[in-house]
Order: sequence, then structure tokens, then C-alpha cells
Amino acid sequence: MTDPSRIWVLADPRAGTAAQALGIAERLGTPFHTVELAWGGLSRLPWPWPSLAGVAPAARQALAPPWPELVISAGRRSAPVARWLGRQGARTVHAMRPGFGASGFDLLVIGRHDRPREASNILPILGAAHRMSARRLAEARAEWAPTLGTLPALRVALLLGGAVRAEGLEPGLVAELAHRAAAFGGSVMATTSRRSGVAARPVLEEALRGTPHVLHGWQDGGANPYAGFLAWADVVVVTGDSVSMISEALATGAPVFIAETTDAPRHRALWRSLYEAGQARPFVAAAPFARQPVDEAARVAEAIRARGWA
Repeated sequence: MTDPSRIWVLADPRAGTAAQALGIAERLGTPFHTVELAWGGLSRLPWPWPSLAGVAPAARQALAPPWPELVISAGRRSAPVARWLGRQGARTVHAMRPGFGASGFDLLVIGRHDRPREASNILPILGAAHRMSARRLAEARAEWAPTLGTLPALRVALLLGGAVRAEGLEPGLVAELAHRAAAFGGSVMATTSRRSGVAARPVLEEALRGTPHVLHGWQDGGANPYAGFLAWADVVVVTGDSVSMISEALATGAPVFIAETTDAPRHRALWRSLYEAGQARPFVAAAPFARQPVDEAARVAEAIRARGWA
């Protein structure tokens, strides 16, 4: 078995960012070591050179020899850490724009919507890397069959996010999306996230009254059926403010509809890239359409293997 210390994954405290690096590592199919990062005050500075200065002292203790042969990272704050490990001899694979030092990485994985320049060390992808692999979806489909398999088709997965710095989704919008999802005529599997706000769940519950549904709020206890919703979905409707949920929806073979809930230019660029690729449509005229699953993290893993780094 491969020594897991050969491959390090730098896991940012933000789950969505860490998932990009972890998803790539998991697709490699070989053991790896996860380094849980924590940030100090200096991490807010845009470090232009390789450095561990932004890492909190306790977390810095995990960055010790023997040094890895390959480092996989994601996010601006982990970029100088990965470059520092590169100076110790590691190959570096980084997801998302690193801020400074792009030429210092062996491979940069950047969404097409960020318009990456052409370079030998840049691999453009649709959306963002994530952990929702075909294997995980198959396992979730089996796990949630007793709960979701009995719902009438079409099963619509309604995935609600929310703006990063907001008070949650506007209740009227939540109700509208729920009613439109129910209009497909089958059943609805709805989930909220922390950014949806506490009011989203009761609004969904009222809007879906009379429609066969399963509802999970981010504040609910128990097992999270999110992966099961994706695995059983015949249609996915996702709010356009969540890059992670949009990208995870692409792992399914279901038609993906984006509710355009933000004016943020970067998110709108993401939507356009998916519309142009035939992988999603606006949630306006919601007639189901054919598409193939996308697994960009697997494509990145294949590029790593092709280079002989894993």
C-alpha cells in the first residue's frame, strides 16, 4: 500500500474550500494524509512568497518532516503554505486562484468562469472540484432507498444556499422556488444550508404542504440526506449563490436548473459557463433536458497520474 505521508492534503477550515482539495485526493484512489489548517491573524495578508506565517502556531506543528512528495491544496490562504512545501521538494497541485505565485505551482486547477490564462501548469475545469463522486452517489442511493425510493417521480432536489454575508434567503423567494419545484408534478426533496437562514425551513414546510416531500434543514439533527437527494434526483434545482452545490449537482445525470438568486459577477460567469456547456439551464422554463454527469475532480486526478506524481 502507498505510504499516505507521500501525499498531503491541506484542509482549509472552510468546508467548501477543503472539499476541493479532498475531492481531488480521493479520486486518486491512494492513501493520503490530511493536514488540518488553522489560521492566525497574518493569514489575512496576501502573502506574495512561500510562507507559513499565516498558519496558527498549533497547526504549524503538523507541518514537519518527513516532507510529502505531493501537496494538494485549495484557496488563497493555503497557497503560500503549499508553495513553502514546494520548496521542501513537493509537487504542488492547487485548486482556485492562488492570489500570488501562480507560476510557482506545478498544477493550478481553476474554474473556466474565472477565465484562466493559457499556461502549461493551468487546468481549467467546469465549476469547482468537490467530493461528490460516482461512488459516493451510489452509496447514498442505497443508503437512502427506504426513505427516498418510495417518493413519486419526478423527484426534484431543491437545494437552497444563500449569500455569504446576508440575513438568509427572502421568505417570498423560498416559497416561490418551492412552489415551482412542486409544479414538476412528482415530489420534492428540499434542503437548506446555514446561509439560507432559520426562516427558510418553516417557509418550505408550509409551501410544500400537500406535495409529497422530504425536508431537511441545516439546523435539523440526525443524518444529513443531502447526498441521497442528489443520488435520487430526477431534476435538481439549486440557488445560484452556491458554487459548491451547483458543482456537486453536476455529478448527477439529472437536469440541473439554476435559480439566479444573486447579481455577483463571478457567480453569473459560472452560470454562463455551465449554460454554454449544456450542463445547466436557468430555472425559468423548466423542461427537463438530457445531460451527462461531470466529474472534474476525477479529470484532475487523471492529470496528476499522467504526470507520474501519484
